[in-house]
Amino acid sequence: MEFGLWEKYYTEILDDFGFSRENDEESAKLLDEILSTEGCLTLNDLAEIVGFSDKYIVFGAGPSIKEHIRMLKNDYDLKDYVLVAADGATTALIEERIVPDIVATDLDGNIDDILLANLRGANIVIHAHGDNIEKIATMSSFFNNVLGTTQAQPVGNLYNFGGFTDGDRAIFLAVALGASEITLAGMDFGDIVTKYSRPNLPDVLGQADEFKKKKLMYAEKFTNWISENEDVEIINLKE
Repeated sequence: MEFGLWEKYYTEILDDFGFSRENDEESAKLLDEILSTEGCLTLNDLAEIVGFSDKYIVFGAGPSIKEHIRMLKNDYDLKDYVLVAADGATTALIEERIVPDIVATDLDGNIDDILLANLRGANIVIHAHGDNIEKIATMSSFFNNVLGTTQAQPVGNLYNFGGFTDGDRAIFLAVALGASEITLAGMDFGDIVTKYSRPNLPDVLGQADEFKKKKLMYAEKFTNWISENEDVEIINLKE
């Protein structure tokens, strides 16, 4: 999605959630400064790394995630797919001894597991927004093979492919990398959250609060937009 089109949705999101564009831009500037010092990937770099396939599996952190991972392990040859974990879904994959090729994260997930995935070869797509400035400042430099993204106007080393939550941003990323087929695992878009998306959740599953429900509504909206407007086949294992 081009930024000119995305900005219309972005403005709607800012108004709907009461987010600050200035804070988003501050976070993006900070991440760009860190990546300028530490080094980073370009989109072309990442496309070359994952160029072994144009078939992708994007893993969300919904309640179906473990069921889907185990089914995929049994029925699919995962080596034929580029595996993209949306933030907390990384933990579910690590538990099943799978290392994703890419982790799309705003650093809200289990950082130890994301660091472990990175150490074992995962490329990390770090997203800057107004609510994670402190995490950008303190955690970004610990990762290698990083591509930076923002939900505001792209700046410096950062990209904006469209998308709002880690899950739908991961799908937009796959499209930008040239995916012809994207299988969605653990993408439930419901009102139940898991310990993978909320590491401090006391139980494995919990009821989503109104904020999370609204975010998931946007995630589903943008996933449907991709299906209807991009030249890519979307297969949701939940359906």
